[in-house]
Amino acid sequence: MILIGMHNQVVDYNMHRNCALSPSTAAAAADILITTANHDGNWAERLIKECAVAISHKDSAKIHRLLWMLNELALPYGDSSQKLAAHFLKALFCKATETGPRVYKTLVSISEKSHHSFDSARNLILKFQEVSPWTTFGHVASNGAILDALLDGAGDVAGNKLHIIDISNTFCTQWPTLLEALATRSDETPHLKLTIVSIKAPTASSLVMSSLITKEISQRMEKFARLMGVPFEFSFVSEVRHLEEMTKEMLNVQDDESLAINCIGALRLVAVDERAGFLRTIRSLNPKIVTIVEEEADTSGEDYINCLEECLRFYTLYFEMLEESFPTTSNERLMLERECSRSILRVLGCDDKNQSAQLMKDDDDDYYYGERRERGGRWCDRFQEAGFSPFDLNDDTVDDVNALLKRYKGGWAHHRAPGVGVNSNSSSSSSGIFLTWKDEPVVWASAWKP
Repeated sequence: MILIGMHNQVVDYNMHRNCALSPSTAAAAADILITTANHDGNWAERLIKECAVAISHKDSAKIHRLLWMLNELALPYGDSSQKLAAHFLKALFCKATETGPRVYKTLVSISEKSHHSFDSARNLILKFQEVSPWTTFGHVASNGAILDALLDGAGDVAGNKLHIIDISNTFCTQWPTLLEALATRSDETPHLKLTIVSIKAPTASSLVMSSLITKEISQRMEKFARLMGVPFEFSFVSEVRHLEEMTKEMLNVQDDESLAINCIGALRLVAVDERAGFLRTIRSLNPKIVTIVEEEADTSGEDYINCLEECLRFYTLYFEMLEESFPTTSNERLMLERECSRSILRVLGCDDKNQSAQLMKDDDDDYYYGERRERGGRWCDRFQEAGFSPFDLNDDTVDDVNALLKRYKGGWAHHRAPGVGVNSNSSSSSSGIFLTWKDEPVVWASAWKP
């Protein structure tokens, strides 16, 4: 089987071999296709849900028919419904045939070889930040909270040595604005040590931080710090398999440092049953503040249909956002859509534990991590259970978020979370702030203190 970037070509080959319909059934299905495409605006969502139910019920005949219909209607470069069908088709097919881990790892390998150089990855991130606040929202909120926590009431640094441990995949695009703020807000510019932690995880959103990439980032950051007049030290901790195993010695945390831990899109890469241990590890490092940015969705449950419906809800919003933010022919948009396709496959096509184990037994020894999102309310529960208290974002930070959103097209807004303990429904009680797209919360940013 040849796997390439065209989403549904992976399925075409197998569809003709394993899922072919009889001539009479195919003719009847073709009539349904015409009616479906012309008269049902939600045909993609409906067929995807029906196929997922058939897979859950192990109804082979219905699975084959629905996969065939999706394959005929799906187009990765078509309209929004055709794209949605293409992205979910691959995951459903892999789920039905139990080929998800192998297909997923092959696609990630191809992606890394094709465009995951430092320049291409950095350019993709910067272009996305230019047209959408999806990532910059979290940067602004986190930087504001870090500055607030590490500066005393007079605006001076609480201690002359700052240490930020960054567990994210942003290629340090978050930090120039913080360096600039440190250079301008304090009479005595503090020494900043930035430690980047790379998670060893074969995930769609995790780019391999090779020694060449690390060197390039280090040189750029050190050059900018010199320009800003900020004493600066850069270090890199590579390929951490279990984040709960981090230690002060590994991270070179010193007793005379004011410590901040920044996690952007990192928590969902931690296996669900390891998250409590990871937060206890963070607590043991005794940071002044921990900043968190996660996408607002819940794909951590074991119920396959509920997980699929949540993926449909979340990625429908995400694809709509990409469509309105990028030109139709944008290469960056295509790359982001392909990353989403891999992420959907990762969650919906590789979720069984017996399949998951395959990723731990390969020759390259890639450790298996999920990409299981949880909503802000659940993360709040986890942080409180680990001994943290909410750190409220101040008015200056919220004003900075407002100013950021004004730079982008309409549809974006934010609202503060209702607060932990506001009502009895923990899933809707969150600390922090939400980025919303057309009134739907899509990204959650929050800060916590021991």
